[in-house]
Amino acid sequence: MSENSTALRRPGSARLKFPAVVAARNVSAKAAAWFVMVMFAVFSVLPMLWLVLAPSKTQVELQRDPPLSFGRFQGYRDAWDNLTLFQDGRIVDWIFNSIWYTGVQVLVACSVAILAGYALSATRLPFKKTLLIVTLVAMIVPQVAFVLPLFVEITALGLYNTAWAIILPGSFYPFGVFLSYIYFSTTIPSELYDAARIDGAGDWGTFFRVALPLAGGLIGMLAFFSFQVNWINFFLPFVVVSSGEVLTLPVGLGILFSSTPALSPQVGANALPIRAPEIALAGMIVAIPILIVFLFSARLLVRGVLAGSVKS
Repeated sequence: MSENSTALRRPGSARLKFPAVVAARNVSAKAAAWFVMVMFAVFSVLPMLWLVLAPSKTQVELQRDPPLSFGRFQGYRDAWDNLTLFQDGRIVDWIFNSIWYTGVQVLVACSVAILAGYALSATRLPFKKTLLIVTLVAMIVPQVAFVLPLFVEITALGLYNTAWAIILPGSFYPFGVFLSYIYFSTTIPSELYDAARIDGAGDWGTFFRVALPLAGGLIGMLAFFSFQVNWINFFLPFVVVSSGEVLTLPVGLGILFSSTPALSPQVGANALPIRAPEIALAGMIVAIPILIVFLFSARLLVRGVLAGSVKS
């Protein structure tokens, strides 16, 4: 009896221990996941924190003091004054150029992408499949491959060294077209389009009354990615523009740093006093607008594309 009772108790005891083992494994898995996420966060936040604190110190203080120590607020003003010494404050023109170039690019790119995505998903267009394939090919081909054809085209049209040489290519947004097509095809039920047409609305009426009000998340995502790509775009503006008056901020900063001891020590010590603190401040100027746009579009992203605009 004792042996039988022991044998009968073993399965029961194993079953009692099994949930505890599973719970322990789940806790270990969650702890490992949190550890990995915290490490990624640390490695992402620390460089940004250094970037914010570096302009507050001088070059000597950067080499002497702890990396994450704070210098003084006057250091930001000194670094900015040193940046404005280049070509009598040309950096102000670069910032203004980047703002209005990127603003026009985002407006045109998002408008065209939303209209094209809606037309491909909710209307009966001829050669719809062919257009989608062409859009996918344009997404897959690296953007560098378009630089030489665009340069030849821009030169032939007489747009070289003008603002339109930067704005028009930046408004080409195949990723936005395909994303809009996926959004309007999957997120918004086709019954809403049919109901609008039954009520007498045409394609434009259906778009403005049904599709566009439900596309807040899509607009936020398209605007953010379009802004990010065009704001930091360097190679194409570098190729199609040569005058300092129409340069963008990334290209202008590249020329500025190559003309000073910051990245080119061979230019000599008599050049402009632009070194690590000024480089860090320039990095802040480039990064802060991206953060601001992301914060403004984050609510639309969460409410729209990531959370779903329409629930069936």
